[in-house]
Amino acid sequence: MNTALIMDYLWALSRNNNREWYHENKEAFKRANGEFERLLERLILEIGKFDGSILHNNPKDLTFKIVRDTRFSHDKSPYNPGFRAHISSKGKLPVPVGYYLMIKPGNQSFLGGGLFADMFKDGTAMVRDYIAENGEEWERIIHEPEFEKYFTVRGTALKKVPAGYEKEHPQGEYLKFKSWYVEFGVSDEEVRDGEEFAARAAEIFRVMKPFNDYLNKALVRFQMPER
Repeated sequence: MNTALIMDYLWALSRNNNREWYHENKEAFKRANGEFERLLERLILEIGKFDGSILHNNPKDLTFKIVRDTRFSHDKSPYNPGFRAHISSKGKLPVPVGYYLMIKPGNQSFLGGGLFADMFKDGTAMVRDYIAENGEEWERIIHEPEFEKYFTVRGTALKKVPAGYEKEHPQGEYLKFKSWYVEFGVSDEEVRDGEEFAARAAEIFRVMKPFNDYLNKALVRFQMPER
């Protein structure tokens, strides 16, 4: 598991973000991508020690393409110089929520969890309702000292508590949210030591698990919209 090779390739891609360079260095991409899949294989085994629901996953099915959709973006660079994956009981789908990994040079790597997407109105409503009815459990999880050591809950939010909920609800600040997620930043130096990084990432994900579990209880009846 050579994570230094992953970082070296991504650095080169970030400096040569064009189709000509990418196609001339397709073999380098394949090698780096292979190392990323080996890292995911290790992570699946490590996470599986405390969350057996993800053990069936194949690393190849968890990764996202590095090709960017530039149709509506001012940035027309064709590639995202980062390797990304989402590990959950149903693979890389955003729901159920799971363990998100981004490796991107320039100290932009991070470990994430929770509901990042805010375009699923049904999902947002389910989580809001669940927090409104299970506020004490929510507070316990997000204020657990070990959790607070690593995470602060983030997300896109409204300016006011939405209609249908008490304006003075104890969890009113979180009822404003449309997405609920956490991120833990990782330096380039930490990523380069593959063995240590895998162990560290699994430990961070272990601390994150109760937060993910809570959201997944809220989202248990959620169904992905049909395309």
